[in-house]
Amino acid sequence: MSPISAEEKLDYVKSKIGEYPNFPKEGILFRDIFGALTDAKACVYLRDLLVEHIRQSSPEAEIIVGLDSRGFLFNLLLATELGVGCAPIRKKGKLAGEVVSVEYKLEYGSDTFEIQRSAIQPGQKVVVVDDLLATGGSLAAAAELVRKVGGVVVESLVVIELVGLEGRKRLDGKVHSLIKY
Repeated sequence: MSPISAEEKLDYVKSKIGEYPNFPKEGILFRDIFGALTDAKACVYLRDLLVEHIRQSSPEAEIIVGLDSRGFLFNLLLATELGVGCAPIRKKGKLAGEVVSVEYKLEYGSDTFEIQRSAIQPGQKVVVVDDLLATGGSLAAAAELVRKVGGVVVESLVVIELVGLEGRKRLDGKVHSLIKY
């Protein structure tokens, strides 16, 4: 039996992404990554695709930063596979010690992300990972936080991108999404 191609792995993962019309409100088609994460084969394929992408696109990465909260599902996994460190970016008030903050705009209102000042060393090369790129606000805030503590974002990596919301336009540098809707 021949090994499965990256395209076949991606097709399999995509087939497991759930779709929920009119959630969380009327007119929205919610793409649910948890359908893929509850399938063992999809988990393995997703790991393979993300790790291989970083190895090819950003081999200089020294730390993987995951965004609160679904980014945490990926940053430790990727860091372990790549032999690098990982750090969380959390919502305000969730991290101990000295933190650096960035406020960012939401569709209605604003929120604040924080990172521990000691999580990233000056000049350290960072891949920021999350499950979804929608409007780009949270990934842009994460990149700003990484820069504030002295890190260098070498890439923003997401599983799903909602292309019509044009979030990519708010981001600097390399941005990669496995699945585009």
